[in-house]
Amino acid sequence: MNLLFTNDQRGQYPASWYAQTATPLPEFPTLKGETRADLCVIGGGYTGLSAALHAAQAGVDVVLLEAQRVGFGASGRNGGQVGSGYNASQRTLEAKLGTSDARKLWDMAEAAKTLTRDLVAAHAPDAGYRPGVLHACWQDREVKEAHDEAAWMADTYGVEAECLDRDGVQEILNAPAYRGGVLDMSAGHLHPLRYAFGLARAADAAGVRIFERAWAHQITPGAQVRVATETGHVLADHVVIATNGYSAGLDRKLSARVMPINNFIVATEPLGDRADEVLRRDIAVADSKFVINYFRLTEDKRLLFGGGETYSYKFPRDIAALVRRPLEEVFPHLKGVNVTHAWGGTLAITMSRLPHIGRPAPNILSAAGFSGHGVALAGFTGKLMADAIRGEGAGLDLFGKLPTPPFPGGGLLRAPLLALAMSWYALRDRLGI
Repeated sequence: MNLLFTNDQRGQYPASWYAQTATPLPEFPTLKGETRADLCVIGGGYTGLSAALHAAQAGVDVVLLEAQRVGFGASGRNGGQVGSGYNASQRTLEAKLGTSDARKLWDMAEAAKTLTRDLVAAHAPDAGYRPGVLHACWQDREVKEAHDEAAWMADTYGVEAECLDRDGVQEILNAPAYRGGVLDMSAGHLHPLRYAFGLARAADAAGVRIFERAWAHQITPGAQVRVATETGHVLADHVVIATNGYSAGLDRKLSARVMPINNFIVATEPLGDRADEVLRRDIAVADSKFVINYFRLTEDKRLLFGGGETYSYKFPRDIAALVRRPLEEVFPHLKGVNVTHAWGGTLAITMSRLPHIGRPAPNILSAAGFSGHGVALAGFTGKLMADAIRGEGAGLDLFGKLPTPPFPGGGLLRAPLLALAMSWYALRDRLGI
């Protein structure tokens, strides 16, 4: 099953609120025949666009291949949250890598947020970056754990975050089930597809030759790497694989360590004056459930809400009904609210929920599995790969220390085992244990 074409029509963005509200880019040509480049980037999301942009700005001749349209995948469909750190705590990183490397990795995650804000300001001001992400907790013990972690991060890393009790959370959002949380104003949120389009415009202006509807289905290593598409091929000195959840078949080791999963989002009708009954500040929210709920208000006062889980690579027939259940659990007073947009997207996770950096060959790099933190980390990793191609690989080498063991059974058994695990954690969410 090729996830590039399983749930979507070729060359068409999903019918999302993002696609409706982003100024379309003119379509780039497809690849025909042979072309040569210093660097071939496979994938037109944040990772690939950033790698291509930064390499081209440094004088590298770059070709970028996108199987569908730029920003087509998770980069143009996600919740738009620019989170802090990784999908693993700093204490976990210290235990696995030692305090010195863990601190360097934290500093890099902070630099990733800064780079994202800078790229938005320079190339995609219409993406509308706004500060503030609230981690909201369902249970009292989760509130205590979140507050303890925030206090430790303040003492150890100097991180400023506001610990909120139940009343503090309810002053920000009208969701009675939440018991408390932590507000991180150093994190933020943006319009993800406008951001991707801005990166594509910048890369094009910097001289990157972008090809769309150019599915790279085979890589042949060598002193010059050959990347084959359906209608042509690229010969390049270096290759970056930036396909995230769509990586199947390009590299066996990558496929064994990176699992594609689907996630779903809806947008309600404009809420008007009722928006204050949902969120009273222009921040994003992500909660403590394993099958996470995340939400924020759009510029036209819709509730953008992500949640729900499925264990098949095929999208459900009624995405709106799937997401409506957790939406109405969080906001019972919105029961029956009209949903105008509903869409799914394929992202990627690893066993450790940490990004996987690979080197399939000396002149081939890959990055994937950002596990929900890709808005900041993917673009930053793209820059690190561009630096590494020019011989400045220290940053990427440090990222490469992040542990990403293969899934049990590799590519063959990872899907049924993940489905079993996700079913268990979803049951725990429902039972509140």
